[in-house]
Amino acid sequence: MTTRSSAFSLIELLVVVAIIGILAAVGTVSYNGYVSSAKQSSAENAMQQISLAETEYLSNSGGYYESDDASGGTCSPSNDNSDKIETKLFEGGDIITEKMGYNMCVATAGAGFIVIAQENKNEDPCILSMTQNSVWTRDNC
Repeated sequence: MTTRSSAFSLIELLVVVAIIGILAAVGTVSYNGYVSSAKQSSAENAMQQISLAETEYLSNSGGYYESDDASGGTCSPSNDNSDKIETKLFEGGDIITEKMGYNMCVATAGAGFIVIAQENKNEDPCILSMTQNSVWTRDNC
């Protein structure tokens, strides 16, 4: 006489667990790419706001604001420079947030300026730069 079992076999359960693991891995990679892209877009928006604030700063003071360490059309993005940009151009507004994951600086370049943003990570950070004429450069992005 044959008995019928209504339970799952061990093989069936292992296959289901493997499929769930694969889907979770694919989902995690996709999510990380989405977060990285969102942070980059947020940094680009902040850089455009800085550009508009620089235009206002020029009309009020007769020159562009630039970070303390700026020289020769370049500067080093840092948390300190980001804070000074917010203080000087945005009267302390929180434009460059820590959640954004980027630090920024501003340097004068010829008769204009350049805004540089660098991702807060140690290996191969994304570096964005934008001139006053909205010419973008993206490295490792």
